[in-house]
Amino acid sequence: MELLPSLLSTLRSVDPGTLDQEYSAVRSQTSVLKRDLCLTTEAGALKENIKKNRYKDILPYDQSRVLLSPLSSDSDSDYINASFIRGASSDHRYIASQAPLNSTVTHFWGMIWEHKVKVIVMACREIEMGKKKSECYWAPVHQLAAFGPFTVYTQGETRPNEDLVVRALTVSHQQDSHSLIQYQFLSWPDHDIPYEASGVLDLLERVRSSEGGHTSPLLIHCSAGCGRTGVICALDYIHDLLVTKKITADFSIMKIVLELRSQRPSAVQTKEQYQFIFTAAALMFERVLRSAERPPRHNQSKPKKPEKKTRPVSSINRPPQETDMSDTYAVVNKPKHHNPPSPSSAHSGVATPGSSSQSRMLPPSHHYDNDPSGVPAVPIYSTVSPRVKPLSLTHSATPIYDMATPASHNGEYNLLPADCPSPADDEYEDLSSSVSDVTNLCSPGGIGFNCRIQKPRGPRDPPAEWSRLER
Repeated sequence: MELLPSLLSTLRSVDPGTLDQEYSAVRSQTSVLKRDLCLTTEAGALKENIKKNRYKDILPYDQSRVLLSPLSSDSDSDYINASFIRGASSDHRYIASQAPLNSTVTHFWGMIWEHKVKVIVMACREIEMGKKKSECYWAPVHQLAAFGPFTVYTQGETRPNEDLVVRALTVSHQQDSHSLIQYQFLSWPDHDIPYEASGVLDLLERVRSSEGGHTSPLLIHCSAGCGRTGVICALDYIHDLLVTKKITADFSIMKIVLELRSQRPSAVQTKEQYQFIFTAAALMFERVLRSAERPPRHNQSKPKKPEKKTRPVSSINRPPQETDMSDTYAVVNKPKHHNPPSPSSAHSGVATPGSSSQSRMLPPSHHYDNDPSGVPAVPIYSTVSPRVKPLSLTHSATPIYDMATPASHNGEYNLLPADCPSPADDEYEDLSSSVSDVTNLCSPGGIGFNCRIQKPRGPRDPPAEWSRLER
């Protein structure tokens, strides 16, 4: 655990150019490994097995491929395009497999049955970019589907989030049955990476929870069983290093990927996938460090109970039942005849949704523009202005609105204090009743009419009340 801060700092500081060079070295050293370890792919290249491969250039090594028994094969062949991969804590920790074809679904379920697989991670969709990437090897919810001698029943299907589908399956053969869980991750494009690393780490946490203490291999597959499958294997391998405390100062993601590639061809298939492992590993280390800091906080929570009664600054001197509307609405021209504000609070606060934390930094009482105490006798109105720059208040260094949205004139405006500069007169209407500003608006002696409304060209009819005869 003492190494994690330094390892995390190293992962964060890796230059993208360095990662490019590392991945090029991974590809070149893969050929060296294949030669030095005498790795072959003869079984997958046999004429009777060629049709069982989804891709002709992704064949399992003979030294690590999964062998089928006659129970799982409809012929004398023991071949399936799947490989055993060693983990940090056991020899047969993973089975990296291609997605089953229509002609190999029976072999796929036979492999699951023989090795008592409890959890399947499916890192692809059935169809991607208009191409079929995997055969559907399960049944609809609450229905049965037969695949050779195996019968599969789908007990239930849930969607914990938009990225994940979880299916509870039961496979039966003769008089026996076996239950397992399938996690299908939907947000991982082929030859690409997910839009965020947290989704993959959350997936692996669910997988480990479902495995429990079971020692059967974790079955992972995408379409070819190398790119996305290799990334998941690498991240789970790193997690096992942390759990078993086998992580050392010479920790190297490059070494882990090369170890995977010595057992499954093209594991971690692209440069972007290689870089993604660094991003996800850094997030994993952050989570472990945060979780290690939690126990002391829980132990100190009891003596800190009285602090829970402390009220926020924005609610001081207010009745408990009063609703604080300053977090949602701007207050303009609302008379206030008591509790005059101090001069230091002479700005009207404007809060936008999602900025309640900043708005609570404002003084506890509002300042109203037409307060008779401490302000000019002539009412002051707020100026309507497009959101061009973040409005910085004197008592808060952070903007009071969300900076994630780019500033634009898409109908979004802020209410600014009257002492802020006004926009150009030819763009927006300027409303003011300050006598000193009259010369900037209309003709001398004007009373602050809207400059875009023309003066009447003739006398107006007097109101009807003026023409009544008093009796």
